[in-house]
Amino acid sequence: MNEIPHIPVLLNEVVTLFKENMPREGYFVDCTLGFGGHSEAILENFPNIKLIGIDQDKEAMEFAKKRLAKFAGRVEFINKRASSALQELKELKISGVLADIGVSSYQLDEIKRGFTFDSEVLDMRMNKNQKLSAYDVVNFYDRNSLENILKMYAEERRYKKIADFILKNRPISSNRELTQILMSAGIKDKKNLARIFQAIRIEVNNELKELENILQNVENLASEGTVLEIITFHSLEDRIVKNQFRNWAKKCICPSESFRCECGGNNQKGIILTKKPLSASKEELKENPRSRSAKLRAFKFTKG
Repeated sequence: MNEIPHIPVLLNEVVTLFKENMPREGYFVDCTLGFGGHSEAILENFPNIKLIGIDQDKEAMEFAKKRLAKFAGRVEFINKRASSALQELKELKISGVLADIGVSSYQLDEIKRGFTFDSEVLDMRMNKNQKLSAYDVVNFYDRNSLENILKMYAEERRYKKIADFILKNRPISSNRELTQILMSAGIKDKKNLARIFQAIRIEVNNELKELENILQNVENLASEGTVLEIITFHSLEDRIVKNQFRNWAKKCICPSESFRCECGGNNQKGIILTKKPLSASKEELKENPRSRSAKLRAFKFTKG
């Protein structure tokens, strides 16, 4: 891995929002360090910031360590899930937090990681040490569980038919075999195939719950001025972020059926910096087509 294997999405937008809103000192937390593209830009643009890079993928972290070696003394690395690692940072002054909720291009393209359509394995684990893999989901989940994954995460209207084809063709040993089965069930468009693979990946890595935990833990460690940016690639992820930001921005948290405010109307934790999510420019889409589904939302805490 001598060449940079991943293009950081929405890099200019990410940096610009932090430049316009984030304190110039303190700690910056990159919850999804990956290959260090976003982190490198933050360290270059904020010379007085120290950075904590978190990632559960050891292979990606080793590359990031080499990439960020020129910032020695300003970077710390934590090889854990972000939701867990964030709990260790409560004593620090956190100026900014970034979470890029997606799979890197390297993970998607590397055959042995088991994310690609033609991979000879059925894996999809971001952390190779965890037990649950795509093989377990595809081969051992019951009909109802498979249907729920296809319906909720892939938003696939043919979820019953697809689950039936998977059940009838067990055991399934590789992504290539799974792709053939999905195609025989009528899923022949690559975008639709990708949505189903993404749905299985979300289940394997518990990605929606992880996102919820990240948001909760950032709320717990945020102080006045902390800026949080989240990049998502799935409608359900974006909805979770949007709803949480709206809840944080509410002054009144009384039940909707209340006739008058009884909470004091002083519960607002901060302000939403992005009225609508930011998406990739035409120039970025040409350079990196995988950025097409990326959405960036940002929030600034005005009180801890």
